[in-house]
Amino acid sequence: MHTTAVVADRFDRITWRDTYEQSAGLRELAEELNERYAHATDLLADVFLAAYKAAPRVRERAEIDLGRLVNHQVISALVDSSDFTDLRRETAGDPYAAAMAVLAQATALRRILERSREAQEQAERAEKDQAQTGGEAAETADAAKTAEAAARQSAQKAAQALGAAAPGIRAAVRNAVTKAAKAAREEASLMRAWGVGPGELERMPFDRRARLAERLRTSRLAQWAELIGRFRQMADGERARKVENATGELVGVTLGNDLSRIVPSELANLGLPGLRAVFAARYAAGELMLFDSQGEQTTGQGAVIACVDTSHSMYMEGPGGVTREAWAKACALALLDQARHAGRDFVGILFSAADKVQVFRFPGDASADIAQVIDFAETFLGGGTSYQAPLSVARDLLAEEFDDASRARGDIVMLTDDECGVTEEWMRDWNEAKRLLGFRVFGVAVGAPPAAEEGSVLDALCDNLRSVEDLTDIHAAADLFRVI
Repeated sequence: MHTTAVVADRFDRITWRDTYEQSAGLRELAEELNERYAHATDLLADVFLAAYKAAPRVRERAEIDLGRLVNHQVISALVDSSDFTDLRRETAGDPYAAAMAVLAQATALRRILERSREAQEQAERAEKDQAQTGGEAAETADAAKTAEAAARQSAQKAAQALGAAAPGIRAAVRNAVTKAAKAAREEASLMRAWGVGPGELERMPFDRRARLAERLRTSRLAQWAELIGRFRQMADGERARKVENATGELVGVTLGNDLSRIVPSELANLGLPGLRAVFAARYAAGELMLFDSQGEQTTGQGAVIACVDTSHSMYMEGPGGVTREAWAKACALALLDQARHAGRDFVGILFSAADKVQVFRFPGDASADIAQVIDFAETFLGGGTSYQAPLSVARDLLAEEFDDASRARGDIVMLTDDECGVTEEWMRDWNEAKRLLGFRVFGVAVGAPPAAEEGSVLDALCDNLRSVEDLTDIHAAADLFRVI
């Protein structure tokens, strides 16, 4: 007779044991339940395997050890639940997610085991009587018959008690699965919003992944994870629209001989032998039809630097309850993705007053450490605002990159809600650095402050300045992701 309800092979059992050993939460739950209920660890293993396996199969009731009939009833109700399919979309093949599904159902499991206590006691009695029947079979025939009758009676009582508990078990399981599925979806969505891919999660040790999930849930900016995710999706969409090797945004069709911008219908002429000579003549004359673009120019391979204002005023909420800081940092995190997509270094510079600047560097040839990403998102300096301090750091970093790697034409994005002055001497040095290093400066005035006005200091510093009034709108920065 089997002690687990879900059919599992040797590798499944190894996965369960490894996960159980790594998860303090699972061990603590098993210890707690085993103090009051029999075979609780086997029940947790069944719940885990039902969530982990791509197509879990529940054994027939007749194959199950009598003492585990309650477990079998719980798992049968679990697998039959309509929400269980949704749960397994997040947990199948992922030991960590399956373990989290078990823990998410802990409260319901306690309630189920308490409601089925009588059925469990009857099942244990039947199990004991059955064992006694086997022991007495070698003795007298009368003793064997008496023991067998007692075993049948105990088994019948166990079945009756289990039948009485079944409706409550099914209701509790439905609620538990709904809760677990919601928790799994929320955690998966949270990881995606912060840019943690499935491959990275699979390689991450169990305890580290658990700590990361807890930190993301309790992060100061956790409530804006949805905003961060929307920024990343928007940036992905803009990358898809981006025309490689073009001078800017598509506006029509023109004539020329740039084969990187040729209209597909022109290439079709090469497939017809009679038109190949015509194609060659038009190419030589610069009369091929090409996609035309204007206004925007792709950058080089210099670093992308986001200077994010974290002065006191950035904590102010706009429409929808989104703070200026949250909008700016969500935009900066999407720029981090943009830089990584292009193989460029990314630097996040948080600033406020002249003596409050913090630098976070993310090399383009290495994966971004999620802990450092969260540190960048969570750090808030407070205080006043100084433009010179962060922009001087950004300029020096681009100069260092040019000297070390001969990479020029970087991009600086200034995200601020304030307006402050700079000295004439500093401005002369700034313009000279722009000329020598060829970097561009984009400004985003968050919350439509005076900094967005024409003729402001921020306007003078930037090659391109835009204003964001509605902090629930992510598309105000869309053009950044087409040209950076």
